Amino acid sequence: MAEEMGLRERKKQQTASRILRTAIALFVERGFDAVSVQEIADAAEVSKMTVFNYFGSKEDLIFAPVEEHFGDAARAVRDRRPGDSAVEAVRRQFLEMVENRDPSIGLHADPVSHQLRRLILETPALTERVFLAMQKGTREMAALLAEETGDLMLATIAAAMLSNARNALIEEHQRRLAEGEDIDIIAADAPERACAAFGLVEKGLRGYAVKE
Repeated sequence: MAEEMGLRERKKQQTASRILRTAIALFVERGFDAVSVQEIADAAEVSKMTVFNYFGSKEDLIFAPVEEHFGDAARAVRDRRPGDSAVEAVRRQFLEMVENRDPSIGLHADPVSHQLRRLILETPALTERVFLAMQKGTREMAALLAEETGDLMLATIAAAMLSNARNALIEEHQRRLAEGEDIDIIAADAPERACAAFGLVEKGLRGYAVKE
């Protein structure tokens, strides 16, 4: 029974991966708005209902693999160690992701990642979803900080500062890659750039939200 369940799960993962790869290839080739779910299903050799069973909407074909990362900074704040400030926690997490060359922070040389970024920037519905997902992550961080400090207004400001610094770093990675810079050079610069960015935030948030 366990082997059957394992086989079934692997087949499901393979189907989801095939649908995802097919959709991305079509989106990159023709544009997001020009591709229908039925066309994706036909190209992936599944039914339209199967696509919706695996991915709740057409937009999910772009965002399902990455959307959880919009909450990374909030998780860093939630799980930080006693004695750590919010800035220290977000900076440490980001530096660990730099060390691992995490694709979610733009340190990935795969051309498909850059094609998807361009696709998102050129498609209003996708751009709006990115904005909303980023705002959700910032609100989650603000809620955590407000629960600890009792001041929602200052927590909202702190969360916005941390999120914006982090997003600016990711945008720099993506921009430099798009301009043709070598991934190794960008990754080598990334720790220093991250420390500079979060250091700038820390000057305004020094001593704020230090966990007891």
